Amino acid sequence: MRRICVFCGSSAGNDPVYAEQAAVLGKLLAGRGLGLVYGGASIGVMGAVAEAALAAGGEVIGVIPKHLMRAEIAHAGLTELVVTEDMHERKAKMAELSDGFLALPGGAGTLEELAEVWTWAQLGLHAKPIGLVDVAGYYQPLRRFADHMVSEGFLRPQHRDLVLTDSDPAALLDAFADWEPPNVQKWA
Repeated sequence: MRRICVFCGSSAGNDPVYAEQAAVLGKLLAGRGLGLVYGGASIGVMGAVAEAALAAGGEVIGVIPKHLMRAEIAHAGLTELVVTEDMHERKAKMAELSDGFLALPGGAGTLEELAEVWTWAQLGLHAKPIGLVDVAGYYQPLRRFADHMVSEGFLRPQHRDLVLTDSDPAALLDAFADWEPPNVQKWA
């Protein structure tokens, strides 16, 4: 693994622990020699993970669509900033540059990015690990919903389990290093 894509909010959220844990992850990635690919903002959880990775000497690549350059206040001090035409190109570029995906707390955009790479994994379009950094239980409602999708017959347990969850980002990165995607077809 060379780079990890981190999906997260351009907002800091209501609890300072979100930005604090983003900084822990940024430092951890740099310390393990893993580059960070993220949404390119200098604010919120995005800014916290990028700043920590940069401060620890890590490679940080931001990918931002041109219409969000001002709204998300593009980070000016990155290793590289890739400006895309739109959100679709942004997500494709982030996936292309990355060997795995982590989600820190964020809003609808974070959820949408996560859902897309999860779907791609389910369909066999990539075999990269996916994880939720479950800061302060943030992703527990989503985990319960995934269990509900399984119990209602809309998601196979093996596809639910394509997304690893842990409150400790180091444990997730350890699991990523040993990742073997399951060999499960989408349809019966």
